[in-house]
Amino acid sequence: MPEYSYVDQPQVLQYLFYPRSDASENPPGSYDYFVEAGDNVRVACRFYVADPGWPWMLYFHGNGEVAGDYDQIAPLYHLCRVNLVVADYRGYGLSQGRPSVTALISDAEQVLAEIKRQVKERYNQSECWVMGRSMGSIAALHLAYGYPQEMRGFIIESGFASVTRLITHFGIMDPNPRLKSIEEACLEMIGQIKLPALILHGDRDTLVPWSEGKLIYDTLGSANKQMLTMPGASHNDIIFRDLPRYFGAIQEFINNC
Repeated sequence: MPEYSYVDQPQVLQYLFYPRSDASENPPGSYDYFVEAGDNVRVACRFYVADPGWPWMLYFHGNGEVAGDYDQIAPLYHLCRVNLVVADYRGYGLSQGRPSVTALISDAEQVLAEIKRQVKERYNQSECWVMGRSMGSIAALHLAYGYPQEMRGFIIESGFASVTRLITHFGIMDPNPRLKSIEEACLEMIGQIKLPALILHGDRDTLVPWSEGKLIYDTLGSANKQMLTMPGASHNDIIFRDLPRYFGAIQEFINNC
């Protein structure tokens, strides 16, 4: 398992996370739920319910987003006949605490367990997928490796194989043996993931280059894996560049898992 404490330095975290609070009003059919994440910290998750009989997608968003940003996007997932729950990170939205990579990982484990419990008790539903966008790919890959029995499959959108690759890509830190060791551990972990996987990436993404998504795809040990390149899409417009193709791929993936 990768050990991220080395990158949890203030001078690094200020470039990796952009937390902001958000107390926006819940749209109809949604509600906020708080997960006890440890260290007396609660992290917020926003549930978007369309049909209690549908499966659920647990979604980990990008580093500059909050769950409320998905108020207008959630209905597009409902068209795929899947309910959505978006998890905030520490310091984001209504969540407490301060973000770090180590906390993101440990909180993701608590969030998955509690969301699974909630949807089972409230909706008698156990079918679940996990999706990670950009920074959320760290959580999604970790859960796919460590808790494959808890999900049917997972989706990575605009993601990366190791956060250390972004750290050196943006010149936040110079390459060094400790960063390389974390990267190698991440690649080893990805290679052991066997769950069905869908990788989505824009070919004009300059923040997280397309090659990062391709590296995840090539490294995955999954027999059932797909990669969809979105032509002309950058990091933040990939969803809207071609809505039918983007969500068509997600719906097909869910239907065929």
